[in-house]
Amino acid sequence: MALQIENPAVVSKVERLAIRMGLSKTAVVERAVDRLLGETAGPSAESAPTRLAALLAQLDRIPDRADASDPLQWDELGLPK
Repeated sequence: MALQIENPAVVSKVERLAIRMGLSKTAVVERAVDRLLGETAGPSAESAPTRLAALLAQLDRIPDRADASDPLQWDELGLPK
């Protein structure tokens, strides 16, 4: 089904954005709608900061190793063994 936008200011904005992005007007509107849907998703959708915090928590659970700063063994000439 077709969507008709009767507000000339909105049509102008969509046209300008389409030109700047090198996309069709339909693609510009689709991206904008997708972005807004993502921003207004319910609590079940994880946001980027939430996912980042979960990733950092996983990294914090990795145990420290004694050889973490220099895992290679070196000989008397300074070459790896």
